[in-house]
Amino acid sequence: MTDHPLTPDTKAKLEQVSVATLATALYKRGLRNQVIQDVHPLSQKGKNMVGPAFTLRYMPAREDRNQLVEFRNPEHPQRKAIETCPPGHVFVMDSRKSAYAASAGDILITRLMMRGGAGVVTDGGFRDAMNIAKLDMPAYHSRPSSPTNLTTNEAIDINVPIGCGDAPVFPGDIVVGDDDSIIIVPAHLADEIADEAIEMTAYEDFALEQVKNGAAIIGLYPATQEESLEKFAAWRKANGR
Repeated sequence: MTDHPLTPDTKAKLEQVSVATLATALYKRGLRNQVIQDVHPLSQKGKNMVGPAFTLRYMPAREDRNQLVEFRNPEHPQRKAIETCPPGHVFVMDSRKSAYAASAGDILITRLMMRGGAGVVTDGGFRDAMNIAKLDMPAYHSRPSSPTNLTTNEAIDINVPIGCGDAPVFPGDIVVGDDDSIIIVPAHLADEIADEAIEMTAYEDFALEQVKNGAAIIGLYPATQEESLEKFAAWRKANGR
C-alpha cells in the first residue's frame, strides 16, 4: 500500500480536471502509459471518479478449479474483494483485457456501491451492464459480457500490483475517470499533478473561449506570445480563476 494518502484538497482538484489534461502533466514527467486503454464508461456521470486503487487480479481459469461451487467459498477472492474494498476507493480489476467472460455483475457492483466504493474499472466486461450503468457509482469496462467470470478467469490475488488495459496500477495509486476514459496517477505525484492540472485547465478554458471568439491558435495554444499571457492574466482576474 502507498505511503501517500489522497488528501481532500487533492481529491477536490482532481475532480475538476480532465483525463486528457492529467495525461499531458504526466507526459511531461516521462510517464506515457498511464491511461487505461480500450475501456469506457458504462454511462456518463458528468463528474469525475477519483479515489485510491484497490485491485483484483484474474488469471486464466483452469477448469477443475473453477466450477460454480467455488462461489460458495466465503474466501473466494472476487467476493472477498467486494467485501473488503475500503470506502472511497476505486476497485480496479485486471481481467487480462478479455471480455469473453464477465469480471462481475450488477449484484456485486451494487454491493460495492453500497459499501461506499468510489467506482469500478475492468479491462474486461460486466454482465448485467445495463443495470450497472444506472447506478450512481461510476463504472468502466470494454463491453458487456454475459458469461460468468469462472468461464475463463480465476480471481487469484487481492490488492497487488496489476496491469489494467496496459496501464500499471499499484494499490493506492490515484484513479481518475471522466466521461472519456481513466488515468492512473502514481500516488507520490498526485498532489503536484493536481496543482499543475488546475493551472493547465484554467489556461485551456481561457484558450477555448478565445478560439470561440475567433482567435487563431498560433501564439495562443501553447502560449508563446506575451500578449496571450497578458490577456490570460486579465481573464483570470475577471473570472476569479
